[in-house]
Amino acid sequence: MIMAANDLVSPSNLNSVIEFLTAMITPALLISATGSLVLSTSTRLGRVVDRVRALEVRIGELIYAEDKDSIPMYEKRVEVIVELLDKVTSRSRLLQRAMTTFYYGLMFFILTSVSIAVAGIFDIYRWIPIPVGIVGIMFLFYGSILMLRETAMATATIKAEMDFTWELARKVAPKDIAIKYDKKGRIKGGNVPKVSNTLGGE
Repeated sequence: MIMAANDLVSPSNLNSVIEFLTAMITPALLISATGSLVLSTSTRLGRVVDRVRALEVRIGELIYAEDKDSIPMYEKRVEVIVELLDKVTSRSRLLQRAMTTFYYGLMFFILTSVSIAVAGIFDIYRWIPIPVGIVGIMFLFYGSILMLRETAMATATIKAEMDFTWELARKVAPKDIAIKYDKKGRIKGGNVPKVSNTLGGE
């Protein structure tokens, strides 16, 4: 027993135990990071679904409106909403693919931890955790690319909606107010009014 205890706490065995625990912790960090990505992707997907439903209500109100002539820029409104629906639908599909990809990566990272444990306990197939972990990282990389594409599409969606909002504002606003702004919503000539002292201005 004394010899066994001495063998257990010997520097070589202790180093092996520390290396084994370190190898087990590394996939756990990747699992935590992937879980955070799954959570954020799920939140974004929920917001996109809510956005689709809101646009559906808006286009339904426009289509079934009795007095269409009284609605400013009616045809442009319908066109923009249909375009936004197309973009938002594409975003939802990208998010679904990204979330599925992250779940696959999560599965492979968990499998990496299991394979490390098996290899450490039974001293067999010690090479298996490496390719399994690489596959998980590749899934994580591909999911990140999908999220970058979705972010770019979200930016384009916001830009399209803001452009229409400014166009509508210039159309319905009084002329003396509308002429102060260009098509991008910036004040012409750069004469931005100063903020009063009570609001933190000069």
